[in-house]
Amino acid sequence: MGPVDKIYAHIDYEDAYVQPLLLAALKARLPPDLLILVNETSAPPPLDGKLLQWRQYENIDFEHLLQHPHTNLANSYVIRKALIRKHYLSTTVSHWLTKHPESNVLRDHVKPSVEFEVDYAEFLDDALVEAFELRESWARGEGKGAAGREWWILKPGMSERGQGIRLFSSEEELGAIFEEWDPPSDDEDEDEDEHGDRAQHSGTDDDEHDGGEARGNSAHTGVVTSHLRHFIAQPYIHPPLLLPSPHPSAGRKFHIRTYVLAVGALKVYVYKPMLALFAGQAYTAPTSSVAEEGSEAVASPNDELARHLTNTCLQSGEREGSVHAFWSLPRCHLDNNNNNNTNDNTTTTTTTTTTLSPTSPAAPDSDWRQAVFTQICDITGEVFEAAARSMSIHFQPLPNAFEIFGLDFMVDAEGAAWLLEVNAFPDFAQTGGELQGLIAGLFEEVVEYGVKPFFGLPGEEGDGDGDGEANGEESRDRNGERMVMVLDIDLGRR
Repeated sequence: MGPVDKIYAHIDYEDAYVQPLLLAALKARLPPDLLILVNETSAPPPLDGKLLQWRQYENIDFEHLLQHPHTNLANSYVIRKALIRKHYLSTTVSHWLTKHPESNVLRDHVKPSVEFEVDYAEFLDDALVEAFELRESWARGEGKGAAGREWWILKPGMSERGQGIRLFSSEEELGAIFEEWDPPSDDEDEDEDEHGDRAQHSGTDDDEHDGGEARGNSAHTGVVTSHLRHFIAQPYIHPPLLLPSPHPSAGRKFHIRTYVLAVGALKVYVYKPMLALFAGQAYTAPTSSVAEEGSEAVASPNDELARHLTNTCLQSGEREGSVHAFWSLPRCHLDNNNNNNTNDNTTTTTTTTTTLSPTSPAAPDSDWRQAVFTQICDITGEVFEAAARSMSIHFQPLPNAFEIFGLDFMVDAEGAAWLLEVNAFPDFAQTGGELQGLIAGLFEEVVEYGVKPFFGLPGEEGDGDGDGEANGEESRDRNGERMVMVLDIDLGRR
């Protein structure tokens, strides 16, 4: 066996949580007589040798990757902003629905967005000239109290860690948010220096560089408007699905983190073991934070974001009770016994919420988790196809690349899953030590589906226990697989 038959692997993820798991997955799933680990100081592999790069985005040698399409494999595509930038994702969905009006998957599972660009609060009126949905919503809420207005969530198009996410129900509230972010004119230059690096690492430069989800804790959620510019506003999802007592996270809002593997051009797989990430405090409707009209002080739900945001990076300490294996959540049926005033595009909130109740003997097979997972698979397949076919300039899958994305979903009180965002280079460390096996299992499956086929090695059904006992048998499909294919299309790239 000559050097050309070897697989040279440059594994340098620059993450103490991820690096040992990657190495363990490769050693467990690749033949030991073929795998050769290399680094910057090693002798370079043969020019015609097989090379695997599994590194941070900015460190991948894309030039070498593109020059050797049949022997060089990397863990990231070059261009994928159609998915990972919030305002681009909104456009992706909009274009797809325009071309495919008969498609209900994305229409029913992605909240419509109002996009606008603004540098400073004084230009907000001009930025909202064509924001007809917002203005119509405000007109419907005119003269009504907070409980009668429609609530929206504001998201910067290129931020992470919950930065810049705010709730609002009126034009005045939105204006106050942007005024808060405007730096004093005398200190503008100083603020530029202070926040410049953070804005860069938040992906604010309009390219694919550093498109990853930030790692580490940060309770700071403010932004500088002029650094971001692109914003979207979406109807706030209320009421969310909540777990009942005695679950340790009962009453707290949560979202589902789903790991998705895209391979070549283009197969897409959903990793069935998922995470449920909970907010730090018990959920209350946005209106619960607003004082009655005439009170001396009027609070804002933005003063209690820990009740509304489920980003674990915003939580201090050990995040106790904030991270669970999705399939370990109680197997219940939905108990929809409250009255919630909702319509297709906007939400008028009440203080009631819907929780789960134990499975009824009359419906022993009802399982909200499986129903949600089915929706997640459908949404994921369609959003990746939408990006590949309707936004091909901004999503260009390569035949010699694979990538792991972290997709976030919220489940409402009716059991509908809503796609929130798509993250490149997701923060695996938020899983923590107790569920580390879930991530170890993911990497082993990525080697099976994303690495071995490219190098001509037969894949095999994963029978490891990396997803952990906490996930139960439900974390595999009926064929025993942990990876579920949701899309298989040929984009004609060789």
